[in-house]
Amino acid sequence: MKKARLADIAKEAGVGLATVERVLNDRGNVRPRTAEKVVIAAKRLGYQRLIPDLYRGSIRIEVVMVRPETPFFSRLNRAFERISASLDNSITVNRTFVEESDPKKFAAHILNPNIRRRGLIVVAVDHPEIAESLRQVREAGVEVVQIVSYTGNDRGVFVGIDNYAAGRTAGFYMSRMLRHTEGTVVAICHSWAYQIHKERVRGFSDYLAARGKAGLDFAEVLFGRDDDVRTAEILVEALRREKKIVGIYNAGGANKGVGSVLQRLPNATANDVVWIAHELNDETRRFLKTGLMTLVLDQAPETQARRALDTVLHRLGVIDVEPVAEPVPFLTYTAENIG
Repeated sequence: MKKARLADIAKEAGVGLATVERVLNDRGNVRPRTAEKVVIAAKRLGYQRLIPDLYRGSIRIEVVMVRPETPFFSRLNRAFERISASLDNSITVNRTFVEESDPKKFAAHILNPNIRRRGLIVVAVDHPEIAESLRQVREAGVEVVQIVSYTGNDRGVFVGIDNYAAGRTAGFYMSRMLRHTEGTVVAICHSWAYQIHKERVRGFSDYLAARGKAGLDFAEVLFGRDDDVRTAEILVEALRREKKIVGIYNAGGANKGVGSVLQRLPNATANDVVWIAHELNDETRRFLKTGLMTLVLDQAPETQARRALDTVLHRLGVIDVEPVAEPVPFLTYTAENIG
């Protein structure tokens, strides 16, 4: 690559030569959005000089997540933290946690953030006001990537696993691992607030309806809001209400709540239940090792974080290589391959 000249950077950024000179020589008095264009153009062209401190961190990307106390989002947060530490100094990644239960506040934050940003990576609750806020932000020129989950039928740019396929995979393993030919199966998830939970349960149901065992009855979906206490309570009620439950598919979180109930059952009864869940963490690893949990489908949040950031940076023109567009592969774990 030939050495980049200021004129080349000006052409690439669509600004005047004087503007490029002011940015790269630390003279100030340049609008932040214009300075970002110059910084991005300089990096694309392989400009060798250091970017002045005034403009370091000028490309800001916000990552909006929910529920930092949960194992999955704690893991996703750490992934973004590690990856952002390895990025160029001109790129800053701000991580924000927003309350998932108040869509109005969630949408308000999307529209009125505390920082000026060029990119937004968001775990989106499926709600019309949030979908509208993301539409407005995109129209304002912010590069938006939805990660893990997305709003409605218009997912825009989405980074995540194929959740319908994950649900079908859970149904596949459930129907083959059951110790009994007859019985009841239940699914558990947060609620219908997340599009991905709808897809997982639909995939699970579709597989069992088409290819499940004849005596297997998919009885109901339980909504525990990913809260361990609530999940434990509704599962206890289901065990009392339904005929013999032989399979549990937890499509959401709150595995500790499910485990607390199964641990209280007589060993013979607990051993008869096939329990399939999502996300490998300390809790699910322990349940797998003890044999209480049968199988875990992990959606690789580290891969999602890397791909989401690469997608935003590519769309901003910072990197040339286009990230993979297909769904992130999910991983299957049992007691035999968790180490």
